[in-house]
Amino acid sequence: MTPANPFSSRTCTAMITTVIFDLDDTLYDEIDYCRSGFAAVARHVATLSDARSSDGIFAALWRHFTSGNRHRTFNAAMDDLGLRYDHDLIQQLVAVYRTHVPQLTLPPETRSVLDELKPTYALALLSDGFLPAQKLKVQALGLADYFQVIIFTEQLGREFWKPSPRGFERLAEALDVPPQCMAYVADNETKDFIAPNILGMVTIQVLRPARLHTESCALADAAADHKIRKISELPPVLRHA
Repeated sequence: MTPANPFSSRTCTAMITTVIFDLDDTLYDEIDYCRSGFAAVARHVATLSDARSSDGIFAALWRHFTSGNRHRTFNAAMDDLGLRYDHDLIQQLVAVYRTHVPQLTLPPETRSVLDELKPTYALALLSDGFLPAQKLKVQALGLADYFQVIIFTEQLGREFWKPSPRGFERLAEALDVPPQCMAYVADNETKDFIAPNILGMVTIQVLRPARLHTESCALADAAADHKIRKISELPPVLRHA
């Protein structure tokens, strides 16, 4: 059953006034963050054993990750390297990955689009993910000044990660804008567009060539209204939505 829209009594008398962005694989390539994180883990592991260089450790991590091992990357790399580990060490490596200061640069194309949109639209950011990591990404990319409101769904509770509508509802309340005046720009069809579609937002999927999540989804309301290949295509889509 489609949930009730809490904003259904409010109407939008204008075209799109507010643009909400996802972060990872929408405003930059998430694989760049992964590369930065694995480099930090490699440096950490190298300090625990002088048997391997950080470059060799990184190569093992990257080989497993890029071959599709996204859940036991650390374990598999340590096995390949012949390094001893236990559950506590793996958790330590996970923490290093999530709390490292990432080496990231905002793509010029993204900065140009945000600069173009900011005078015309209210901009907001809604991002899932582990809180320290997401905050450090925003800081490294220099994004904070672009957005009137930033919501990290981890702060609401992990049960409110997308596809929960809670983050979108909070943004609509904070900006005092009905969803019908909002557009949501994101990448992952399996979770990103279900809630904003139900709420009545315009949804736009960015299909970045290096994106990590390429799966499609057969669920009702999962597909975005519009698909673009690069973020520079966004402004004309917003103007005609």
